Amino acid sequence: MAARSEFTPCHRVNGYERVTGNANFDAIVIGAGAAGLMCAITAGRRGKRVLMLDHANKVGKKILMSGGGRCNFTNTGTTPDNFLSANPHFCKSALARFTPWHFIELVERHGIAWHEKELGQLFCDESSKQIVKLFLDECAAAGVEVRTHCSIERVTQPDAGGFKLHTSQGTFDTDAVVVASGGLSIPSMGASGFGYALAKQFGHEVLPTRAGLVPLTLTGKHAERMQDLAGVSLPIEARCNGTSFRNFMLVTHRGISGPSILQISSFWQPGDDLRLDLLPGHDIDALFREWQQSRRDAELRTLLGEVLPKRFAQRLCEHWITNKSLRQYNDPELRGIKELLSSWPLIASGTEGYRTAEVTLGGVDTDSLSSTTMMSRHVPGLYFIGEVVDVTGWLGGYNFQWAWASGHAAGSAL
Repeated sequence: MAARSEFTPCHRVNGYERVTGNANFDAIVIGAGAAGLMCAITAGRRGKRVLMLDHANKVGKKILMSGGGRCNFTNTGTTPDNFLSANPHFCKSALARFTPWHFIELVERHGIAWHEKELGQLFCDESSKQIVKLFLDECAAAGVEVRTHCSIERVTQPDAGGFKLHTSQGTFDTDAVVVASGGLSIPSMGASGFGYALAKQFGHEVLPTRAGLVPLTLTGKHAERMQDLAGVSLPIEARCNGTSFRNFMLVTHRGISGPSILQISSFWQPGDDLRLDLLPGHDIDALFREWQQSRRDAELRTLLGEVLPKRFAQRLCEHWITNKSLRQYNDPELRGIKELLSSWPLIASGTEGYRTAEVTLGGVDTDSLSSTTMMSRHVPGLYFIGEVVDVTGWLGGYNFQWAWASGHAAGSAL
């Protein structure tokens, strides 16, 4: 543990002790998001003197905006299979040692009411502000010092050991640095590549990054045919590269979004084959048999308008399917229609990028990190947690659970 130096005078701001001169900390956490907050309180509870720095004007910005303002704070179905990484085994240790139930216990201890929306997704009944307050209260109780509006100018390693952080609020010495600075998603909230640059500075490889959990864009004929359907929503199953997700798709002015599309976007890249089952859960053969027995004179767009949004069904029959009465189709045509409905090829041109992406895929290569402690294998005392690491969860509370779990792992090791 770092020596608790003879500190220069302190004062309190917003309930937190502020050191007015150079100080020595056991650990400095860079980034006051989900992972950083969990790491700070875990270490603080263990008696460590922790400083948490963030360049933003407030802590937990992504927490505040998540879940429509109610924070989808975890998922009860969390398993390692819900995460993407070049090393799919890396996340196992941290997730096993800090589970959704551990976070639920913390939430309930603070009297926060919650509910399950769907598919194991847990939300606050009232506001995501309650989760941020939970962490600020825990920071205060654990003696964690929190500084916002604090930019990191550089991080160095003195010959005497440890680290020296040169910041817009002064210089700080510490035995350990925890990088919890997040990824590139939503730059309007202050996201940057700071963590990746710091990783490279200390000899870490950073795997290629790209936007994940992001709407897809359309161009050309697909865009022209779909543009005036913006706002139309329908259940689909999206399939790409051997992975599929069943949920709603939303047509937007720029392309397609909705839970199923956000999910599959993490598995899709330009040029990949993307297929949509437009009638998931339906037995299409049985549906057509029923129509052929009792509705043979009905036009196909009328029949499809009963199982799909009418505007969407009409558009299909304008551009992808020749519309006529059911009895006028021959068997090969009907087979083609069924195939189209169950495997509609949608050619996306790209994504909306980091501007609207919920997460960043890729990041600090896990091969150079301990899966137990999150500490660098190259530089003792240097840790990477949360989104900056090459571990990315599905939509639905999984990324917060990784933040809690990786933050807890590092905080327990400091």
